[in-house]
Amino acid sequence: MKEFCEKWWKRIATKEMVFIGIVTLLASLIASWLKQFPGFSLFGALIIALLIGMIVQFPIRQWYVGRSAEHKAGVKDAAGVISNKLLRLGIILLGFKLNLTVLFTQGIKCLPIAAAVVALTIVVCYGIARRLGVDPQLAILVAGGTGICGAAAVMGLSGSIKVPPEQEDDKANNEVMAVAIIAIMGTIFALLEIALGPLTGLTKTQLGITAGASLHEIAHAVAAGDAFGAVDIATIMKLSRVLMLVFAAIIIAVWWDRNHSEMPADGKRKVSFPWFMLGFIGASVIGTFVPFIATITPQLVDFAYIVLGMAMAALGINVNFKAIAKKGRKAFLASFLTSILLMCFAAGVAFVFF
Repeated sequence: MKEFCEKWWKRIATKEMVFIGIVTLLASLIASWLKQFPGFSLFGALIIALLIGMIVQFPIRQWYVGRSAEHKAGVKDAAGVISNKLLRLGIILLGFKLNLTVLFTQGIKCLPIAAAVVALTIVVCYGIARRLGVDPQLAILVAGGTGICGAAAVMGLSGSIKVPPEQEDDKANNEVMAVAIIAIMGTIFALLEIALGPLTGLTKTQLGITAGASLHEIAHAVAAGDAFGAVDIATIMKLSRVLMLVFAAIIIAVWWDRNHSEMPADGKRKVSFPWFMLGFIGASVIGTFVPFIATITPQLVDFAYIVLGMAMAALGINVNFKAIAKKGRKAFLASFLTSILLMCFAAGVAFVFF
């Protein structure tokens, strides 16, 4: 234990860690402030934080990283630790947003729909992406983001996928690509549903269910639900899909280890179980059934988004733009085609069951 603590202390007690910590915190706070304005609210704080991180990458590279190889390595490692560890903490804290009582009472009809939507969307999107020649890792991240809950799902699923150290840079680039694709896709389809929804003849409740079952980010579902006058049911439907992140992360962790990981020399495969998802469930249970915690849930969720915003900004600082430009187009097409099918399926389910 002493050796472990000393190792981590040497890794985090650096000037680069302090520097990147301050930069990512400022990026997250600015993103949280900007999301309250029209236009920015449709993207949400996490996407804005990612964009800020991508922008500040250039002055950081010019003013600091360029000084020496030591500074470059330190910044890269600090951003990697923040994006990795704070991601898990943020996902756990986000569990306080899930009120299980509401989901299992008012949202009881939404849960089986959410399970079907998530399962079908991930399978279809992954299949289309692989047909188009998309890298398996990028394909599953885009599929998860499209089917579950946008950026949080991408990062949550990425946390359940283990890769060798030499592939960590590719994994980080795939995370950014997937988040960017889902952000653009979610915005496009949120605007599309808001424009076309009233023309379909569906009731307010049916439109709210369609938005919650088909749109990518929570911010997108809330914006569309509010436009239809059905924000409550849209949010419940969306949070039902968020709950599916736990099951999807576990299943994908097992599937990835069996199909995309090399067999260890001893012939014994160890599944990379996403333990932080148990923290997510634990936070949901505590937030639902502990009265004191329930009173401060909004503050805990706000803190979760600050922590996740820091992780997203750190991810943006390390992003490789050339890799995104080269590999992102086919993944974007896969998500676009799947999103069309998802919107039609969600509208059909809403019409039949609501």
